[in-house]
Amino acid sequence: MASIAGMSISAPSRSLSFNQSQPTKLISGLKSVSFSTQRKSFSSPGLRSLRFRVSCAAKPETIEKVCEIVKKQLALSDDSAVTAESKFSELGADSLDTVEIVMGLEEAFGISVEEENAQSITNVQDAADMIEKLVENKSA
Repeated sequence: MASIAGMSISAPSRSLSFNQSQPTKLISGLKSVSFSTQRKSFSSPGLRSLRFRVSCAAKPETIEKVCEIVKKQLALSDDSAVTAESKFSELGADSLDTVEIVMGLEEAFGISVEEENAQSITNVQDAADMIEKLVENKSA
């Protein structure tokens, strides 16, 4: 794993800097990420491209509840494999099924999903992330 001097990840009340001598650490509750470096090129030999993937995953209990609602709405068996990466279309859902899933999520979580947000939901992770955002906004 390559480390880059001067790169930092920050979140409310949390900050993490990566230096070549520091091990990688995980942050929970990450809200935003910013990267900066004072160098324009990376000095690691053989390193042609460097990709960063930042995932602000919803809480495991939210994902689990969304999986259960999806299984119920699509009449899937309890042993059906539904994960955060499961796409509704791959589980056999059509557009009407997706609307019913969103309605089930609204009822279960006590939220209201606007139509433009509902259209952007394609998998369990999208739904769980949106739910947590709406619940957070509702309580603020």
